[in-house]
Amino acid sequence: MEVDLSTDEKLSLWRRALLLIGIETGPRRGWRAHIRPRFFLLLLGIVALGFVGLVGFAAYSTSPSFCKSCHIMQPYYDAWATSKHSMVPCVDCHYPASTPRTLLWKKFQAMSQVAKYVTRTYSSKPFAEVDDSSCLRKGCHSTRLLQGRVVSAKGVLFDHRPHLEGVRYGRQLRCVSCHSQIAIGRHIEVAWDTCYLCHLKDRTSGRKIEPLGGCQGCHLLPDREIKVQNVTYNHKEFLAQHPVACESCHQDVVQGTGEVTQDRCFTCHNEPKKLERIGDIQFLHQNHVTKHNTACFHCHRELRHVVTAAGTKKLNYDCTLCHTDMHDLQREFYRGVGAKGVPPMPSPMYLSNVDCVGCHLEKKQTEVDVGEATTYVGNEKGCVDCHGQAYLGILPETQKLVDETAAKLEAKLEELKKATATATDPALSREANDAVHDATFNLRFIIKSRGVHNIYYAAQILRATDASLTGVAEKLKAKVDDLSELPVISGAFCATMCHGKVGVKVPAETVKFRGKDMPHKQHIDDGQACNVCHTFGVHKDVKLKPIAVCKQCHEDMQEDPEPEKVEDK
Repeated sequence: MEVDLSTDEKLSLWRRALLLIGIETGPRRGWRAHIRPRFFLLLLGIVALGFVGLVGFAAYSTSPSFCKSCHIMQPYYDAWATSKHSMVPCVDCHYPASTPRTLLWKKFQAMSQVAKYVTRTYSSKPFAEVDDSSCLRKGCHSTRLLQGRVVSAKGVLFDHRPHLEGVRYGRQLRCVSCHSQIAIGRHIEVAWDTCYLCHLKDRTSGRKIEPLGGCQGCHLLPDREIKVQNVTYNHKEFLAQHPVACESCHQDVVQGTGEVTQDRCFTCHNEPKKLERIGDIQFLHQNHVTKHNTACFHCHRELRHVVTAAGTKKLNYDCTLCHTDMHDLQREFYRGVGAKGVPPMPSPMYLSNVDCVGCHLEKKQTEVDVGEATTYVGNEKGCVDCHGQAYLGILPETQKLVDETAAKLEAKLEELKKATATATDPALSREANDAVHDATFNLRFIIKSRGVHNIYYAAQILRATDASLTGVAEKLKAKVDDLSELPVISGAFCATMCHGKVGVKVPAETVKFRGKDMPHKQHIDDGQACNVCHTFGVHKDVKLKPIAVCKQCHEDMQEDPEPEKVEDK
């Protein structure tokens, strides 16, 4: 049965409720509120209870059990509980020993994390900062810097002072630069990847491994015996008698490069201004390592430092560890550099980005014909694949022509050496010796690097060498062979070896020369070689010789007028 209370009855209920908390009102009081002492006592009790609750919550929020109340923190809590820091509350490390204002700010941040958890806007991968002041506070590791060199459980020597005091190689390290949790289950342990990056990145060159501080800067020589099959070995005793480098046996201890690729930056940043500074190494380390606890592996690719167990090494080494500079001559010759007294002249194929594998296509078995080892050597297949069947045979003929020309120049060089030995003029003798020295180098350069790698450069070298030897021979009044008309030296090889075989068309029957029609084809039909009128250098760079050459046949040809001289006014 519903009861419909009148207005007076409702007001009566409100007055009774207010009276319970110490507020009296009604007609007797002229409808004015009268505050009894009970109200103040009750208010004081509520405030006291709230304060006690707030203090209690603040105290509870500093306990590790509060941290694990968030499910994403359980793995980190478990790692902490089994670590050496299990007796240290979380806040002692994650809250720096600083002013109350800083602590309040940290509390505000913690409450914001609670809000994120409640609203489900949190990340499943929490990020925390640990300040050095937390580690070095009194009662923790305040004397760590004074301990000097210590030995880790892995037998690694370490001294905290030089790593934490001052800038080292452009980097200011922090405690958490080396001590962090990069994997679940290892709480604030040494992240050895950091050590490897600092000490080993860019410290290998060929067969040389030169770690920062040296191998024995971190490692003690093992003083225990190692038995490999029937041989007992002790590092300390052996190295005391034999100065053998560590990399003689441990060449594969550095695996990986530790490089930083730009795609790593995009995982955290997308602001153009920040991305523009990817090459500023000092800025990057200052903001990621010194100011913030960004683990090295977030940016660097893995670099491992391992020792392979005896008898399990795969020997997957680059050939250049032992065979250094084996093809430097060929590389330089292909690029058109290295000869003495000859300007650079890259091969047209080099300028077209043709790599070694474009021509070295033939598999050649090793000399002993044992195993499956093969070497790829150059053959005509590369020529035909790119240029067609018309080029078949040009490769061996070209190499033969270069070798024959070089052999004749070597004979000419020997004759000049004899004449130089009898020279009486000191200045002329020095000039002749310099020419002999350069010619000897250039000829060996061509022979060792194989002239076909850059026939145009080979022709230039042979031409310059012949001209140099001829010039010195004339001064010494020595009789030497004139080799200037040889195809490679004169440039005629272009027409006889390539154009004639491949079918390169000569210009039209007539070409414009000095404003007149010149019967170009008639010169060819009359038996004139191309090099009679033209000089040859870079591929397809054919130039006319001076007019004086033309006048040898055409006596009535006029010299080119000299340009008018402009006098200063």
